[in-house]
Amino acid sequence: MPDIQFNRFYHYEDLTRLLKQYVEEYPDLLKLESIGKSYEGRDVWLVTATNVKTGPDTEKPAFWADGNIHASEVTASAAALYFINALVTRYGKDANITAALDTRTFYIVPRVNPDGAEWALAEKPKVIRSSTRPYPYDEERIDGLLAEDINGDGRILSMRIVDPNGTWKPHPEEPRLLIRRDPIETGGTYYRVLPEGFVKNYDGALLKVAQPKEGLDLNRNFPVAWRTEGEQPGAGPYPVSEPEARNIVQFISTHPNITGAVSFHTFSAVILRPYDDRPDDEFPAEDLWTYQKIGEKGTELTGYKHISVFHDFKYHPKHVTTGAFDTWMYDHLGIFAWTVEFWSIMQQAGLKDYKFIDWFREHPVEDDLKLLKWADEKLPDRGYVTWFPFDHPQLGKVELGGWDAMLAWSNPPPEFLEDEIKKFPDWLTWHALISPKLALRSTEVLALGEDTYRLRAVFENTGWLPTYVTKKALDRKVTRGLLAEIELPEGATLQSGKPREFLGELEGRAYKTANLDESMEGTSDRAKVEWVVKASKGSRVKVTGKHERAGVVRTELELK
Repeated sequence: MPDIQFNRFYHYEDLTRLLKQYVEEYPDLLKLESIGKSYEGRDVWLVTATNVKTGPDTEKPAFWADGNIHASEVTASAAALYFINALVTRYGKDANITAALDTRTFYIVPRVNPDGAEWALAEKPKVIRSSTRPYPYDEERIDGLLAEDINGDGRILSMRIVDPNGTWKPHPEEPRLLIRRDPIETGGTYYRVLPEGFVKNYDGALLKVAQPKEGLDLNRNFPVAWRTEGEQPGAGPYPVSEPEARNIVQFISTHPNITGAVSFHTFSAVILRPYDDRPDDEFPAEDLWTYQKIGEKGTELTGYKHISVFHDFKYHPKHVTTGAFDTWMYDHLGIFAWTVEFWSIMQQAGLKDYKFIDWFREHPVEDDLKLLKWADEKLPDRGYVTWFPFDHPQLGKVELGGWDAMLAWSNPPPEFLEDEIKKFPDWLTWHALISPKLALRSTEVLALGEDTYRLRAVFENTGWLPTYVTKKALDRKVTRGLLAEIELPEGATLQSGKPREFLGELEGRAYKTANLDESMEGTSDRAKVEWVVKASKGSRVKVTGKHERAGVVRTELELK
């Protein structure tokens, strides 16, 4: 068993070693491959998890999971590792996981963006949004403040500077905590608050916080509704311009057996679904209902709320985001895809009924006191750092302190990590098991005369979802339906029927209604094909049923 711990985050070299150890120990369940290189040339590893004894991965419905497309969101990689570990260690013990690995495939990319994660995990960390590639311009900042660890303690905290025009003042009962001054308040001690960092070309008067020159957001680089830099900063020069996004799009587009997906991120402790740029009434109704039903199961199994990005998670009420992975998966490919945001310090501190994004614009001071109390109890002297003096080479005497965001906000503290990520394997497994699943319901061989036989095969979708998965996939004409093929022995001839015949899509149980007039099911989950074959008695005929999303079934029929 790999020597893995789920109370720490792994650098790329250690992550690679662990993945190779898992594959070496579980060769019948796991395979490792690179789906491409990162900007800096690192392999982006993909683990394929399925029971190879029950068939190849490409002939089974598949579920996609990835993580760490954003540089500092290293919890996502830990969650993917934990999922791999759960699959192999619970196989043969857990009925759902055993069934999933026997009949489905999981494609798991623990770290989409290994370069950015290495920066975040460095001894002297540098926190950027995504890729380490300079964008939109490859030039160093000539002035301004860049967030960095200036005292070598491995943390990027905040700096506060006494300033009569500062926005913040100490809380009267808890001076460590800074609160807003009243709009007309004067006569007190006030602070200007900045990220910890050095200042380039400070003139003693004007100070601006500069953005890192690495301005890409890889989760805005996917093809759906992509927008230019002027419309949406960080989206890249064109759709899938970045190798990390292109690796994903290339693999998924060439693996049409993928029927569901999740992308791991941090933070907010929430399960997000599309759309991000349009309201729910633009969904096909069946897809929206099904998204909500899958989300309800996610909430039941994980405790995370499931919400819409557009309706509940916009960064600004007048702005939308586009080019995200989950919306691309749904809108272009018709796949139910999600974004999981791990961890919420607000929930840990007991805050209730707050709005995920709006909270950061305005919230009660009592919330801050609860957060500080939680940090003092659970992360003493680590989560919230008491302000301490520092002689800044450009700004003079300042104080460093406040929240260690990387430790307490962006990711769970290491001692909280496993409790957070262990919530998800059951939901991901359940999600995989609701996929369409092609089965051979019955076969029949009927002798019509000397050396002439009628063959019949009835195929059935035993999965909950229809073979096409979503109504959006039908609109996009993503799949071509069930394909039935017959392979004759040497000397045999086909008298009627086609060697290859398309039988359309098969319904599942997901879109059945409770309306009286529509509750009579019929057999829309089945399809029948017949052939008349002229061949010698005792010959064997091969019959295959294929659906890109529902899998492959094969059988041999003896003519007798």
